[in-house]
Amino acid sequence: MGWLADETGLERNKANYVPLTPLSALQRAAHVFAGETAVVYGKHRKTYAEYYDRCTRAASALAAMGVTPGDVVATILPNIPAQAEAHFAVPAAGAVLNTINTRLDVGTVAYILDHGGAKVLLVDSQFLTLAEAAIDAMEGDAPLIIEVADMQAGFPASGRYPEYETVIGNAAHDFDWILPEDEWESIALNYTSGTTGRPKGVVYHHRGAYLNAMGQVISWRMQLRPTYLTIVPLFHCNGWCHTWLMPMVGGTLVCCRDITAPAIFDAIADEGVTHFGGAPIVLNMLVNAPEEERRAFDHVVEVFTAGAPPAPATLAKIEPMGFHITQVYGLTETYGPATECMWGHQWAHLEGDDRAKIKSRQGVAMPQFEHVTVTDAELTQTPMDGRVQGEIMIRGNAVMKGYLKNPDATAEAFAGGYFHSGDIAVQHPDGYIQIADRAKDIIISGGENISSVEIEGVLMNHPDVLLAAVVAKPDDRWGEVPCAFVELKAGAETDEAALIAFARTTLAGFKTPKAVVFQELPKTSTGKIQKFELRKTAAKL
Repeated sequence: MGWLADETGLERNKANYVPLTPLSALQRAAHVFAGETAVVYGKHRKTYAEYYDRCTRAASALAAMGVTPGDVVATILPNIPAQAEAHFAVPAAGAVLNTINTRLDVGTVAYILDHGGAKVLLVDSQFLTLAEAAIDAMEGDAPLIIEVADMQAGFPASGRYPEYETVIGNAAHDFDWILPEDEWESIALNYTSGTTGRPKGVVYHHRGAYLNAMGQVISWRMQLRPTYLTIVPLFHCNGWCHTWLMPMVGGTLVCCRDITAPAIFDAIADEGVTHFGGAPIVLNMLVNAPEEERRAFDHVVEVFTAGAPPAPATLAKIEPMGFHITQVYGLTETYGPATECMWGHQWAHLEGDDRAKIKSRQGVAMPQFEHVTVTDAELTQTPMDGRVQGEIMIRGNAVMKGYLKNPDATAEAFAGGYFHSGDIAVQHPDGYIQIADRAKDIIISGGENISSVEIEGVLMNHPDVLLAAVVAKPDDRWGEVPCAFVELKAGAETDEAALIAFARTTLAGFKTPKAVVFQELPKTSTGKIQKFELRKTAAKL
Protein backbone atom coordinates (compact mmCIF):
# COMPACT_ATOMS: atom_id res chain seq x y z
CA MET A 1 0.00 0.00 0.00
CA GLY A 2 3.02 2.30 0.14
CA TRP A 3 2.31 5.53 1.95
CA LEU A 4 -1.43 4.78 2.11
CA ALA A 5 -0.93 2.33 4.98
CA ASP A 6 1.67 1.46 7.59
CA GLU A 7 2.47 -1.80 9.36
CA THR A 8 -0.60 -1.45 11.62
CA GLY A 9 -2.98 -1.35 8.69
CA LEU A 10 -4.01 2.28 9.09
CA GLU A 11 -5.31 3.74 5.86
CA ARG A 12 -6.78 7.07 4.76
CA ASN A 13 -10.56 7.29 4.53
CA LYS A 14 -13.31 9.86 4.10
CA ALA A 15 -12.98 10.94 7.71
CA ASN A 16 -9.33 11.92 7.47
CA TYR A 17 -8.70 12.63 3.80
CA VAL A 18 -10.50 15.06 1.48
CA PRO A 19 -8.91 16.20 -1.80
CA LEU A 20 -7.68 19.76 -1.49
CA THR A 21 -9.53 22.31 -3.63
CA PRO A 22 -10.07 26.09 -3.37
CA LEU A 23 -13.76 25.41 -4.00
CA SER A 24 -14.04 24.39 -0.35
CA ALA A 25 -13.09 27.93 0.67
CA LEU A 26 -16.23 29.48 -0.84
CA GLN A 27 -18.44 26.65 0.37
CA ARG A 28 -17.25 27.34 3.93
CA ALA A 29 -17.43 31.12 3.55
CA ALA A 30 -21.07 30.90 2.40
CA HIS A 31 -21.88 29.76 5.95
CA VAL A 32 -19.17 31.29 8.14
CA PHE A 33 -19.28 34.73 6.49
CA ALA A 34 -22.78 34.44 4.99
CA GLY A 35 -23.94 38.03 5.58
CA GLU A 36 -20.56 39.71 5.07
CA THR A 37 -19.53 41.50 1.89
CA ALA A 38 -17.72 39.24 -0.58
CA VAL A 39 -17.61 41.16 -3.88
CA VAL A 40 -17.83 44.86 -4.67
CA TYR A 41 -17.98 46.51 -8.09
CA GLY A 42 -19.61 49.91 -7.99
CA LYS A 43 -23.28 49.33 -7.23
CA HIS A 44 -22.75 45.57 -7.36
CA ARG A 45 -22.31 44.47 -3.73
CA LYS A 46 -22.82 40.82 -2.86
CA THR A 47 -22.58 38.92 0.41
CA TYR A 48 -20.87 35.55 0.64
CA ALA A 49 -24.25 33.80 0.63
CA GLU A 50 -25.15 35.67 -2.57
CA TYR A 51 -21.70 35.09 -4.10
CA TYR A 52 -22.00 31.36 -3.50
CA ASP A 53 -25.51 31.33 -4.96
CA ARG A 54 -24.44 33.18 -8.10
CA CYS A 55 -21.52 30.78 -8.62
CA THR A 56 -23.84 27.83 -8.08
CA ARG A 57 -26.30 29.09 -10.67
CA ALA A 58 -23.49 29.81 -13.13
CA ALA A 59 -22.21 26.24 -12.70
CA SER A 60 -25.75 24.95 -13.18
CA ALA A 61 -26.13 27.00 -16.36
CA LEU A 62 -22.87 25.65 -17.78
CA ALA A 63 -23.97 22.08 -17.09
CA ALA A 64 -27.28 22.79 -18.82
CA MET A 65 -25.35 24.03 -21.87
CA GLY A 66 -23.63 20.64 -22.11
CA VAL A 67 -20.44 21.32 -20.16
CA THR A 68 -19.24 18.09 -18.58
CA PRO A 69 -16.30 17.33 -16.24
CA GLY A 70 -13.01 17.87 -18.01
CA ASP A 71 -14.38 20.32 -20.57
CA VAL A 72 -12.74 23.73 -20.94
CA VAL A 73 -14.65 26.96 -20.37
CA ALA A 74 -12.81 30.08 -21.51
CA THR A 75 -13.29 33.73 -20.62
CA ILE A 76 -12.33 37.02 -22.25
CA LEU A 77 -13.17 39.28 -19.33
CA PRO A 78 -11.61 42.17 -17.42
CA ASN A 79 -11.63 42.28 -13.61
CA ILE A 80 -15.39 42.25 -13.09
CA PRO A 81 -17.60 40.07 -10.86
CA ALA A 82 -18.34 37.52 -13.60
CA GLN A 83 -14.61 36.80 -13.91
CA ALA A 84 -14.31 36.21 -10.17
CA GLU A 85 -17.42 34.00 -10.22
CA ALA A 86 -15.99 31.96 -13.08
CA HIS A 87 -13.09 30.93 -10.83
CA PHE A 88 -15.55 28.96 -8.71
CA ALA A 89 -18.43 28.27 -11.10
CA VAL A 90 -16.38 26.65 -13.85
CA PRO A 91 -14.58 24.10 -11.62
CA ALA A 92 -17.85 23.62 -9.65
CA ALA A 93 -19.26 22.30 -12.93
CA GLY A 94 -16.27 19.94 -13.10
CA ALA A 95 -14.75 21.95 -15.93
CA VAL A 96 -11.37 23.63 -16.46
CA LEU A 97 -11.17 27.44 -16.47
CA ASN A 98 -9.19 29.11 -19.28
CA THR A 99 -8.92 32.86 -18.71
CA ILE A 100 -7.64 34.59 -21.86
CA ASN A 101 -5.66 37.83 -21.91
CA THR A 102 -7.95 40.57 -23.23
CA ARG A 103 -4.94 42.35 -24.79
CA LEU A 104 -3.96 39.55 -27.17
CA ASP A 105 -4.23 39.71 -30.94
CA VAL A 106 -6.85 37.80 -32.92
CA GLY A 107 -4.50 35.08 -34.13
CA THR A 108 -3.26 34.20 -30.65
CA VAL A 109 -6.77 34.10 -29.20
CA ALA A 110 -7.86 31.82 -32.05
CA TYR A 111 -4.90 29.52 -31.37
CA ILE A 112 -5.74 29.35 -27.64
CA LEU A 113 -9.40 28.54 -28.31
CA ASP A 114 -8.38 25.82 -30.77
CA HIS A 115 -5.59 24.36 -28.64
CA GLY A 116 -7.55 24.41 -25.39
CA GLY A 117 -10.75 23.21 -27.04
CA ALA A 118 -13.06 25.60 -25.18
CA LYS A 119 -16.69 24.50 -25.22
CA VAL A 120 -18.11 27.76 -23.86
CA LEU A 121 -16.68 31.29 -23.96
CA LEU A 122 -17.72 34.07 -21.59
CA VAL A 123 -17.03 37.43 -23.28
CA ASP A 124 -17.32 40.98 -22.01
CA SER A 125 -19.28 43.15 -24.45
CA GLN A 126 -16.23 45.37 -24.99
CA PHE A 127 -14.30 42.41 -26.40
CA LEU A 128 -16.98 40.80 -28.57
CA THR A 129 -15.29 41.99 -31.77
CA LEU A 130 -12.03 40.30 -30.69
CA ALA A 131 -13.84 37.10 -29.75
CA GLU A 132 -15.86 36.93 -32.98
CA ALA A 133 -12.79 37.56 -35.14
CA ALA A 134 -10.85 34.87 -33.25
CA ILE A 135 -13.68 32.36 -33.65
CA ASP A 136 -13.80 33.11 -37.38
CA ALA A 137 -10.07 32.33 -37.54
CA MET A 138 -10.37 29.04 -35.64
CA GLU A 139 -9.72 25.70 -37.30
CA GLY A 140 -11.80 23.63 -34.86
CA ASP A 141 -15.28 23.77 -33.38
CA ALA A 142 -16.37 27.19 -32.17
CA PRO A 143 -17.35 27.62 -28.52
CA LEU A 144 -20.79 28.80 -27.45
CA ILE A 145 -20.71 32.46 -26.40
CA ILE A 146 -22.21 33.90 -23.23
CA GLU A 147 -22.04 37.68 -23.35
CA VAL A 148 -21.25 39.58 -20.16
CA ALA A 149 -22.62 43.12 -20.36
CA ASP A 150 -21.27 45.87 -18.11
CA MET A 151 -23.66 48.81 -18.02
CA GLN A 152 -21.62 50.51 -15.29
CA ALA A 153 -18.67 50.77 -17.66
CA GLY A 154 -20.81 51.68 -20.65
CA PHE A 155 -20.82 48.31 -22.41
CA PRO A 156 -24.42 47.14 -22.87
CA ALA A 157 -25.37 43.76 -24.29
CA SER A 158 -25.29 43.44 -28.07
CA GLY A 159 -28.36 41.23 -28.19
CA ARG A 160 -26.57 38.66 -30.34
CA TYR A 161 -25.88 36.13 -27.60
CA PRO A 162 -27.35 34.91 -24.31
CA GLU A 163 -26.48 37.48 -21.62
CA TYR A 164 -24.78 36.35 -18.42
CA GLU A 165 -27.20 37.83 -15.89
CA THR A 166 -30.18 36.36 -17.71
CA VAL A 167 -28.48 33.00 -18.04
CA ILE A 168 -27.65 32.63 -14.35
CA GLY A 169 -30.97 34.21 -13.35
CA ASN A 170 -32.79 31.34 -15.05
CA ALA A 171 -30.49 28.63 -13.68
CA ALA A 172 -31.13 26.29 -10.76
CA HIS A 173 -30.11 27.29 -7.23
CA ASP A 174 -29.71 23.71 -6.02
CA PHE A 175 -26.94 22.49 -8.34
CA ASP A 176 -24.56 20.14 -6.52
CA TRP A 177 -20.98 21.28 -6.97
CA ILE A 178 -18.79 18.67 -8.67
CA LEU A 179 -15.82 18.47 -6.32
CA PRO A 180 -12.64 16.68 -7.43
CA GLU A 181 -12.27 13.04 -6.49
CA ASP A 182 -8.54 13.51 -6.93
CA GLU A 183 -6.84 16.79 -6.01
CA TRP A 184 -4.57 16.26 -9.05
CA GLU A 185 -7.54 16.94 -11.31
CA SER A 186 -7.17 20.05 -13.47
CA ILE A 187 -8.75 23.30 -12.33
CA ALA A 188 -7.33 25.87 -14.75
CA LEU A 189 -5.54 26.28 -18.06
CA ASN A 190 -3.37 29.37 -18.46
CA TYR A 191 -1.38 30.22 -21.55
CA THR A 192 2.10 31.67 -21.33
CA SER A 193 2.95 34.88 -23.10
CA GLY A 194 4.50 32.99 -25.98
CA THR A 195 8.03 34.18 -25.25
CA THR A 196 9.53 31.35 -27.28
CA GLY A 197 6.96 31.13 -30.05
CA ARG A 198 3.39 29.89 -29.66
CA PRO A 199 2.07 30.22 -26.10
CA LYS A 200 2.11 27.02 -24.07
CA GLY A 201 -0.91 25.83 -22.15
CA VAL A 202 -0.04 25.59 -18.45
CA VAL A 203 -2.31 23.21 -16.52
CA TYR A 204 -3.05 23.80 -12.82
CA HIS A 205 -4.43 21.22 -10.39
CA HIS A 206 -6.81 21.75 -7.46
CA ARG A 207 -4.12 20.93 -4.90
CA GLY A 208 -1.69 23.54 -6.20
CA ALA A 209 -4.37 26.23 -6.43
CA TYR A 210 -5.42 25.56 -2.84
CA LEU A 211 -1.89 25.55 -1.46
CA ASN A 212 -0.75 28.64 -3.36
CA ALA A 213 -3.77 30.57 -2.11
CA MET A 214 -3.26 29.38 1.46
CA GLY A 215 0.49 29.97 1.36
CA GLN A 216 0.03 33.60 0.39
CA VAL A 217 -2.15 34.19 3.44
CA ILE A 218 0.99 33.50 5.47
CA SER A 219 3.43 35.35 3.23
CA TRP A 220 1.22 38.44 3.07
CA ARG A 221 0.69 38.51 6.85
CA MET A 222 -3.02 38.50 6.08
CA GLN A 223 -5.55 38.66 8.91
CA LEU A 224 -9.28 37.98 8.80
CA ARG A 225 -11.51 40.15 6.62
CA PRO A 226 -8.95 41.94 4.41
CA THR A 227 -10.14 44.04 1.48
CA TYR A 228 -8.39 43.15 -1.76
CA LEU A 229 -8.33 45.27 -4.93
CA THR A 230 -8.08 43.32 -8.21
CA ILE A 231 -5.33 45.18 -10.04
CA VAL A 232 -3.52 42.02 -11.17
CA PRO A 233 -5.60 40.84 -14.15
CA LEU A 234 -7.58 37.74 -13.30
CA PHE A 235 -6.33 36.31 -16.62
CA HIS A 236 -2.75 36.42 -15.25
CA CYS A 237 -2.14 33.15 -13.38
CA ASN A 238 -5.76 33.38 -12.21
CA GLY A 239 -4.98 36.68 -10.52
CA TRP A 240 -2.07 35.06 -8.66
CA CYS A 241 -4.72 32.82 -6.98
CA HIS A 242 -5.99 35.80 -4.95
CA THR A 243 -9.64 35.26 -5.95
CA TRP A 244 -9.43 31.75 -4.51
CA LEU A 245 -7.64 33.15 -1.44
CA MET A 246 -10.24 35.72 -0.33
CA PRO A 247 -12.98 33.34 0.92
CA MET A 248 -10.42 31.56 3.10
CA VAL A 249 -10.14 34.68 5.28
CA GLY A 250 -13.56 36.20 4.70
CA GLY A 251 -12.09 38.96 2.58
CA THR A 252 -13.84 41.44 0.32
CA LEU A 253 -12.91 41.39 -3.36
CA VAL A 254 -13.10 44.88 -4.89
CA CYS A 255 -13.17 44.62 -8.69
CA CYS A 256 -11.22 47.21 -10.66
CA ARG A 257 -11.95 47.15 -14.39
CA ASP A 258 -9.78 50.09 -15.46
CA ILE A 259 -6.47 50.51 -13.66
CA THR A 260 -6.06 54.23 -13.04
CA ALA A 261 -4.65 56.23 -10.14
CA PRO A 262 -8.06 57.76 -9.23
CA ALA A 263 -9.71 54.32 -9.25
CA ILE A 264 -7.04 52.92 -6.92
CA PHE A 265 -7.05 55.88 -4.52
CA ASP A 266 -10.87 55.90 -4.46
CA ALA A 267 -10.99 52.20 -3.64
CA ILE A 268 -8.49 52.62 -0.81
CA ALA A 269 -10.30 55.64 0.64
CA ASP A 270 -13.92 54.53 0.09
CA GLU A 271 -13.71 50.73 0.44
CA GLY A 272 -10.79 50.51 2.86
CA VAL A 273 -8.62 48.42 0.55
CA THR A 274 -5.86 46.75 2.56
CA HIS A 275 -4.12 44.64 -0.11
CA PHE A 276 -3.41 44.62 -3.82
CA GLY A 277 -0.86 43.21 -6.25
CA GLY A 278 0.56 44.82 -9.33
CA ALA A 279 3.54 45.47 -11.55
CA PRO A 280 5.94 48.34 -10.77
CA ILE A 281 4.13 50.43 -13.37
CA VAL A 282 1.22 50.64 -10.93
CA LEU A 283 3.54 51.96 -8.23
CA ASN A 284 4.89 54.55 -10.68
CA MET A 285 1.34 55.56 -11.52
CA LEU A 286 0.54 56.24 -7.88
CA VAL A 287 3.80 58.07 -7.19
CA ASN A 288 3.33 60.34 -10.21
CA ALA A 289 -0.41 60.95 -9.80
CA PRO A 290 -1.26 64.66 -9.59
CA GLU A 291 -2.65 65.89 -6.28
CA GLU A 292 -6.20 66.17 -7.62
CA GLU A 293 -6.24 62.42 -8.38
CA ARG A 294 -5.16 61.37 -4.87
CA ARG A 295 -7.24 60.59 -1.80
CA ALA A 296 -6.15 60.54 1.82
CA PHE A 297 -6.25 57.29 3.81
CA ASP A 298 -5.16 56.43 7.33
CA HIS A 299 -4.02 52.82 7.09
CA VAL A 300 -1.09 50.92 5.56
CA VAL A 301 -1.82 49.13 2.28
CA GLU A 302 0.10 45.89 1.72
CA VAL A 303 1.33 45.54 -1.87
CA PHE A 304 2.79 42.57 -3.70
CA THR A 305 4.72 43.72 -6.77
CA ALA A 306 6.24 41.54 -9.48
CA GLY A 307 7.29 41.55 -13.11
CA ALA A 308 10.48 43.56 -12.64
CA PRO A 309 12.29 45.03 -9.63
CA PRO A 310 10.73 48.38 -8.70
CA ALA A 311 13.10 51.32 -9.10
CA PRO A 312 14.71 52.43 -5.82
CA ALA A 313 13.43 55.95 -6.43
CA THR A 314 9.88 54.62 -6.72
CA LEU A 315 10.15 52.63 -3.50
CA ALA A 316 11.61 55.59 -1.67
CA LYS A 317 8.62 57.69 -2.69
CA ILE A 318 5.72 55.26 -2.39
CA GLU A 319 6.32 53.74 1.02
CA PRO A 320 5.98 57.08 2.87
CA MET A 321 2.62 57.48 1.08
CA GLY A 322 1.22 54.59 3.13
CA PHE A 323 2.14 51.53 1.07
CA HIS A 324 4.25 48.61 2.31
CA ILE A 325 5.89 46.98 -0.72
CA THR A 326 6.94 43.33 -0.94
CA GLN A 327 8.50 42.07 -4.14
CA VAL A 328 7.48 38.57 -5.22
CA TYR A 329 8.63 36.45 -8.13
CA GLY A 330 6.98 33.69 -10.06
CA LEU A 331 5.80 32.42 -13.40
CA THR A 332 2.64 31.14 -15.01
CA GLU A 333 3.99 27.66 -14.29
CA THR A 334 4.02 28.36 -10.52
CA TYR A 335 0.46 29.72 -10.22
CA GLY A 336 1.94 33.19 -9.78
CA PRO A 337 4.15 34.08 -6.78
CA ALA A 338 6.75 31.49 -5.79
CA THR A 339 9.28 33.59 -3.86
CA GLU A 340 8.97 36.65 -1.65
CA CYS A 341 11.47 39.24 -0.51
CA MET A 342 10.62 38.62 3.13
CA TRP A 343 11.68 41.61 5.21
CA GLY A 344 13.91 40.90 8.21
CA HIS A 345 14.43 42.78 11.47
CA GLN A 346 18.09 43.10 10.59
CA TRP A 347 17.16 45.60 7.88
CA ALA A 348 14.78 47.73 9.92
CA HIS A 349 17.32 50.57 10.15
CA LEU A 350 17.77 50.84 6.37
CA GLU A 351 16.30 53.75 4.44
CA GLY A 352 16.24 55.10 0.90
CA ASP A 353 18.47 53.37 -1.63
CA ASP A 354 19.87 50.93 0.94
CA ARG A 355 16.36 49.76 1.81
CA ALA A 356 15.37 49.57 -1.87
CA LYS A 357 18.49 47.54 -2.70
CA ILE A 358 17.32 44.76 -0.38
CA LYS A 359 13.71 45.03 -1.51
CA SER A 360 14.74 44.65 -5.15
CA ARG A 361 15.66 41.00 -4.54
CA GLN A 362 13.32 38.23 -5.59
CA GLY A 363 13.74 36.63 -2.17
CA VAL A 364 13.16 33.17 -0.76
CA ALA A 365 10.66 30.38 -1.31
CA MET A 366 7.09 30.88 -0.18
CA PRO A 367 5.65 28.29 2.24
CA GLN A 368 3.94 26.23 -0.47
CA PHE A 369 7.23 25.43 -2.20
CA GLU A 370 9.70 22.82 -1.03
CA HIS A 371 12.81 24.34 -2.57
CA VAL A 372 13.72 27.33 -4.72
CA THR A 373 17.38 27.81 -5.53
CA VAL A 374 19.93 28.69 -8.21
CA THR A 375 21.96 26.00 -9.97
CA ASP A 376 24.32 25.51 -12.87
CA ALA A 377 23.47 23.43 -15.94
CA GLU A 378 24.24 20.21 -14.02
CA LEU A 379 21.76 21.14 -11.24
CA THR A 380 24.64 21.83 -8.86
CA GLN A 381 24.03 24.60 -6.37
CA THR A 382 25.84 27.79 -7.37
CA PRO A 383 27.98 29.54 -4.75
CA MET A 384 25.79 31.83 -2.65
CA ASP A 385 28.05 34.81 -3.09
CA GLY A 386 25.79 37.22 -4.97
CA ARG A 387 28.06 36.98 -8.02
CA VAL A 388 27.95 33.55 -9.69
CA GLN A 389 24.99 33.24 -12.02
CA GLY A 390 22.78 30.23 -12.59
CA GLU A 391 19.19 29.33 -13.38
CA ILE A 392 16.35 29.59 -10.85
CA MET A 393 15.06 26.10 -10.08
CA ILE A 394 11.75 25.43 -8.34
CA ARG A 395 10.25 22.38 -6.66
CA GLY A 396 7.00 22.16 -4.75
CA ASN A 397 3.28 21.51 -4.63
CA ALA A 398 2.36 24.70 -6.48
CA VAL A 399 4.22 23.87 -9.69
CA MET A 400 2.03 23.18 -12.72
CA LYS A 401 0.96 19.71 -13.82
CA GLY A 402 2.65 20.38 -17.16
CA TYR A 403 2.06 21.82 -20.63
CA LEU A 404 -1.13 20.79 -22.40
CA LYS A 405 -0.51 18.48 -25.38
CA ASN A 406 3.23 19.13 -25.17
CA PRO A 407 5.00 16.24 -23.42
CA ASP A 408 8.43 17.17 -24.76
CA ALA A 409 8.26 20.69 -23.34
CA THR A 410 6.95 19.29 -20.05
CA ALA A 411 9.81 16.79 -19.78
CA GLU A 412 12.34 19.50 -20.57
CA ALA A 413 10.85 21.85 -17.98
CA PHE A 414 10.97 19.15 -15.26
CA ALA A 415 14.36 17.62 -16.08
CA GLY A 416 16.23 16.55 -12.97
CA GLY A 417 13.26 16.88 -10.65
CA TYR A 418 13.03 20.68 -10.69
CA PHE A 419 11.02 23.14 -12.72
CA HIS A 420 13.49 25.08 -14.85
CA SER A 421 12.39 28.72 -14.74
CA GLY A 422 14.60 29.94 -17.59
CA ASP A 423 15.50 33.00 -15.49
CA ILE A 424 19.13 33.73 -14.68
CA ALA A 425 19.96 34.85 -11.15
CA VAL A 426 22.50 35.04 -8.37
CA GLN A 427 22.00 33.88 -4.81
CA HIS A 428 23.21 35.90 -1.84
CA PRO A 429 24.82 34.46 1.31
CA ASP A 430 21.50 34.74 3.14
CA GLY A 431 19.84 32.59 0.44
CA TYR A 432 17.95 35.45 -1.17
CA ILE A 433 17.68 35.15 -4.95
CA GLN A 434 18.16 38.10 -7.27
CA ILE A 435 17.55 37.99 -11.02
CA ALA A 436 20.64 38.99 -12.97
CA ASP A 437 19.32 38.58 -16.50
CA ARG A 438 16.41 37.04 -18.32
CA ALA A 439 16.84 33.98 -20.45
CA LYS A 440 15.55 33.77 -24.03
CA ASP A 441 15.46 37.56 -24.41
CA ILE A 442 12.14 38.02 -22.68
CA ILE A 443 11.01 41.65 -22.43
CA ILE A 444 8.87 42.46 -19.39
CA SER A 445 6.76 45.53 -20.05
CA GLY A 446 4.24 46.62 -17.44
CA GLY A 447 4.16 43.07 -16.06
CA GLU A 448 3.53 41.53 -19.50
CA ASN A 449 6.05 39.06 -20.94
CA ILE A 450 6.90 39.85 -24.56
CA SER A 451 8.80 37.64 -26.99
CA SER A 452 11.52 39.39 -28.96
CA VAL A 453 11.42 36.50 -31.44
CA GLU A 454 7.74 37.10 -32.15
CA ILE A 455 8.31 40.80 -32.88
CA GLU A 456 11.35 40.04 -35.04
CA GLY A 457 9.29 37.60 -37.05
CA VAL A 458 6.70 40.26 -37.77
CA LEU A 459 9.28 42.89 -38.75
CA MET A 460 11.08 40.46 -41.02
CA ASN A 461 7.87 40.16 -43.03
CA HIS A 462 8.13 43.79 -44.07
CA PRO A 463 9.36 43.98 -47.69
CA ASP A 464 12.06 46.56 -46.87
CA VAL A 465 13.59 44.74 -43.87
CA LEU A 466 16.72 42.65 -44.27
CA LEU A 467 17.40 41.83 -40.62
CA ALA A 468 15.66 42.69 -37.36
CA ALA A 469 16.61 42.23 -33.71
CA VAL A 470 14.50 43.29 -30.75
CA VAL A 471 15.72 43.95 -27.21
CA ALA A 472 14.41 45.63 -24.09
CA LYS A 473 14.82 49.37 -23.73
CA PRO A 474 14.54 50.74 -20.17
CA ASP A 475 11.42 52.84 -19.68
CA ASP A 476 10.47 54.95 -16.67
CA ARG A 477 6.78 54.10 -16.96
CA TRP A 478 6.65 50.50 -18.21
CA GLY A 479 9.96 49.19 -16.83
CA GLU A 480 10.95 47.89 -20.26
CA VAL A 481 9.60 48.38 -23.79
CA PRO A 482 10.50 46.66 -27.07
CA CYS A 483 13.17 48.42 -29.12
CA ALA A 484 13.82 47.20 -32.66
CA PHE A 485 17.14 47.37 -34.49
CA VAL A 486 16.70 47.00 -38.23
CA GLU A 487 18.91 46.57 -41.27
CA LEU A 488 17.12 47.63 -44.42
CA LYS A 489 17.49 46.10 -47.85
CA ALA A 490 19.56 48.03 -50.39
CA GLY A 491 17.61 50.99 -51.73
CA ALA A 492 14.80 50.71 -49.15
CA GLU A 493 13.58 53.95 -47.60
CA THR A 494 10.99 53.05 -44.94
CA ASP A 495 10.98 54.97 -41.66
CA GLU A 496 10.33 54.34 -37.97
CA ALA A 497 6.65 55.32 -38.03
CA ALA A 498 5.93 53.06 -40.99
CA LEU A 499 7.56 50.03 -39.38
CA ILE A 500 5.77 50.56 -36.06
CA ALA A 501 2.45 50.88 -37.90
CA PHE A 502 3.24 47.72 -39.86
CA ALA A 503 3.94 45.78 -36.66
CA ARG A 504 0.78 47.09 -35.03
CA THR A 505 -1.38 45.49 -37.71
CA THR A 506 -0.30 42.08 -36.42
CA LEU A 507 0.84 42.53 -32.82
CA ALA A 508 -1.00 43.57 -29.69
CA GLY A 509 -0.25 47.16 -28.73
CA PHE A 510 1.99 46.30 -25.80
CA LYS A 511 4.14 44.07 -28.04
CA THR A 512 4.66 46.72 -30.73
CA PRO A 513 8.15 48.31 -30.79
CA LYS A 514 8.24 51.72 -29.16
CA ALA A 515 11.43 52.68 -30.99
CA VAL A 516 13.17 51.60 -34.21
CA VAL A 517 16.87 52.13 -34.83
CA PHE A 518 18.23 51.70 -38.36
CA GLN A 519 21.79 50.38 -38.39
CA GLU A 520 23.97 47.45 -39.33
CA LEU A 521 23.47 44.79 -36.70
CA PRO A 522 26.55 43.61 -34.77
CA LYS A 523 27.25 39.96 -35.43
CA THR A 524 29.64 37.22 -34.42
CA SER A 525 31.94 35.54 -36.91
CA THR A 526 29.24 32.92 -37.48
CA GLY A 527 26.58 35.54 -38.21
CA LYS A 528 24.78 35.46 -34.87
CA ILE A 529 23.41 38.87 -33.85
CA GLN A 530 25.07 40.18 -30.69
CA LYS A 531 22.06 41.30 -28.69
CA PHE A 532 24.13 42.28 -25.69
CA GLU A 533 25.62 45.07 -27.80
CA LEU A 534 22.17 46.19 -28.86
CA ARG A 535 21.04 46.30 -25.23
CA LYS A 536 23.88 48.68 -24.46
CA THR A 537 22.76 50.94 -27.29
CA ALA A 538 19.11 50.75 -26.29
CA ALA A 539 19.97 51.72 -22.72
CA LYS A 540 21.46 54.98 -23.98
CA LEU A 541 18.50 55.96 -26.17
